[in-house]
Amino acid sequence: MELILSIFIGIGLAAAVGFRIFIPFLIASIAAYTGNLELSTYFTWIGTLPALVLFSVATVVEIFSYYIPWVDNFLDAINHPLAIFAGIVLSGAVVTDFPPLIKWALALIAGGGIAGTIHAATGLIRLKSSALTGGAGNPVVSTAEAGSSVALSAIAIFIPAVAVIIVGIMIVYLSFMIKKKFFSPPPES
Repeated sequence: MELILSIFIGIGLAAAVGFRIFIPFLIASIAAYTGNLELSTYFTWIGTLPALVLFSVATVVEIFSYYIPWVDNFLDAINHPLAIFAGIVLSGAVVTDFPPLIKWALALIAGGGIAGTIHAATGLIRLKSSALTGGAGNPVVSTAEAGSSVALSAIAIFIPAVAVIIVGIMIVYLSFMIKKKFFSPPPES
């Protein structure tokens, strides 16, 4: 059962990374530092005080940077590969007691895939907000993303099964929206 829960935690944290990169690391660091989250052997550094301080500073800088119109779009563009990498690292950090090949394959596919998918979707939402509001609506999007990252990170650590259900619903919804947008027949004139 612990193996399954660690996978669920990894999936939930990877999805939260899709919204914001450093918030899930900060919450995982707090949980590990306080003894509420077990980390893999080579990732115990995430639960140390220096890492906690580093993730706190990075989180504050990231959150405030996303409130600057057009800078947020630039950050989305450069953060996409970082979100994928962060999803892989964070999901691999919490998946314990697995053979390395299975652990990293799972982290790569599930962690990186989910983080990348959600980050791409939020980037498109922000781009649409920028186009429709000239960037004025982007702080609302940023607040929703940060709140989603905090909530999903906490849920992933404390109620992992619920986090996987939420992630599943998000992926199904995104799949439906992509299918509707790109694969529906064009409207008749």
